[in-house]
Amino acid sequence: MDRDPRDPKGLIREAYRIDGITVAECRTIFLDWALGVPVEAEIKNLVQELLVQYADQPTSHPMTQTLVAALQDTQAPRRRGGRAARVDLSRT
Repeated sequence: MDRDPRDPKGLIREAYRIDGITVAECRTIFLDWALGVPVEAEIKNLVQELLVQYADQPTSHPMTQTLVAALQDTQAPRRRGGRAARVDLSRT
């Protein structure tokens, strides 16, 4: 069996083969997969390619849901420092 450059350890492939796998387990597998991706690789591009590769899987599969979630942009947390962080300004 040839190695898939998008999934060299076969983690994503195996996640799709596990009956009854949960979203939490898929997130753990995805994290392990992402940590193995070379630094120079574009993770979002790889995730999109994996979604195309596994397009025959149900959209309700936890790994598909995890891959789709990985494409969502997240907002950077805003830090409120100084007095604003200690005092509820809505009560003034």
